[in-house]
Amino acid sequence: MSRWGVLRDRWFRRFWFAETVSETGGAALAVALPVLALDSLGASDAEWSYISAARWVPYVVLGLVIGALVERRRRRPVLVVTDLVRGVLLVSVPVLWWADALSLWTLGAVLVAFGTVTLGNDAASQSMVPRLVARHRLVEANARLDQSATVAGLLGQPVGGALARAFSAPAAVLVSAVGYLVSAALVWQVRVAEPPPPRDRLRWRPFVADAADGLRWAYGHRMLRPLALSTHVWFLCQGIAVTVLPLLALNELGLNAFQLSLVFASAGMAGLVGALLAVPVGRTWGAGPTVAAARGLTAVAWGTVALTPAAGATAWDGVAWAALSVLVAGQALNGLAMGTENANEMGYRQAVTPDRLQSRTNSVLRSTNRAALLVGALLGGTVVVPLAGGYRGALWVAAAGFAVTAVGLALSPFRRARH
Repeated sequence: MSRWGVLRDRWFRRFWFAETVSETGGAALAVALPVLALDSLGASDAEWSYISAARWVPYVVLGLVIGALVERRRRRPVLVVTDLVRGVLLVSVPVLWWADALSLWTLGAVLVAFGTVTLGNDAASQSMVPRLVARHRLVEANARLDQSATVAGLLGQPVGGALARAFSAPAAVLVSAVGYLVSAALVWQVRVAEPPPPRDRLRWRPFVADAADGLRWAYGHRMLRPLALSTHVWFLCQGIAVTVLPLLALNELGLNAFQLSLVFASAGMAGLVGALLAVPVGRTWGAGPTVAAARGLTAVAWGTVALTPAAGATAWDGVAWAALSVLVAGQALNGLAMGTENANEMGYRQAVTPDRLQSRTNSVLRSTNRAALLVGALLGGTVVVPLAGGYRGALWVAAAGFAVTAVGLALSPFRRARH
């Protein structure tokens, strides 16, 4: 299919571009949120933990229900509507800020609503890929999506950081909103054959049955069960790590918004390399060894971040070059690991899951993963940091958890998984 591979398909290419645009908006949001909460609104460590967790609450409360709802609807309209709603919700943040009506409570409420529609978008997006490309090209398709997501991070994070520093964090949030609105317009143009929704789509009983089917498949499959359990622990540790990182960078090391965006962008640059390596490495090693090795590298990455030295006297805008370099190196290793892992994990799971179970399985696993992320985010700034003796101690706890996920997966039947 030439060097362009799966991108030769017109409709997948348009879907891929839409995902890239929305990921760019999400990358800008990842920088803008901690700056908005910690600097502009003066959130404490505990308050930042609550704000960081707010967007994941719907995954815990509504995950199975929304997954069943998405299963009963064509996926393209769901993607369009949820992108539109996400854009409108994010537009409300700068509007409230400029009206002097934005508080931590209102920001949290917006993020809960944002997380609710993102849950629907995620379920539809992951389930859309197997309808656009053949199963034997799923790893390649997911690798292309990962590559574009990392490029989006390289663009969106520095842009978000520069806007937050030059103007304000709400200005960066506005850029994120535009990304989601443009994505909605692009997805609307995608043409894909989708079966008509079932007639009983509004009855409650089928929702319960669908959720049970998703649970049975995700945790009953010999290969998917250890992968799912390992991934849940991974997300718990991720919740701790990504909550503590901005606290370390902004509160202790004194990074500004643009410098924090460079740290995030280093993960994006390395993630692009990882996404480029995902297909050849996965085909050579197999899905199981690739995912297990990547999770081991994630443990090394966050251990490196935990070794970040304190800012010294010779500093750039108050941050020592040594500290910034270690943060960048740690996040680069993290990006490399995630870029290599994700396409192999998703490609394998999508390939072994029947089309009728795609949304249900995705929703079950995403809901549980985000529940673990929510718990990790809540515990990160409120419990783990005090008990571990500070930000670096909390990051060591997360690194140890990542190491456990790697070892557990390497000892499970999933180590034999092949594409």
